[in-house]
Amino acid sequence: MNEITFLIEACRETGGYVARWDDPKGGGITTQGDTLAELHAMIGDAVKGYFDPGRQPQRIRLHFVEDPVFAVA
Repeated sequence: MNEITFLIEACRETGGYVARWDDPKGGGITTQGDTLAELHAMIGDAVKGYFDPGRQPQRIRLHFVEDPVFAVA
């Protein structure tokens, strides 16, 4: 598997983000982060823990269900 795609949604309860990838063989990964930087780190850690060494995807794609919007003061 060269690439997997996580669906990213804003978490209205925490103000952060939730990432989900469903393994076609069953199971999958769900993780969250308060910021995009934290979410990237959490996804990386989860992927390393889910896949056996040497079987990890080479690329991780993030698909935002809604485009993120940032307020500027």
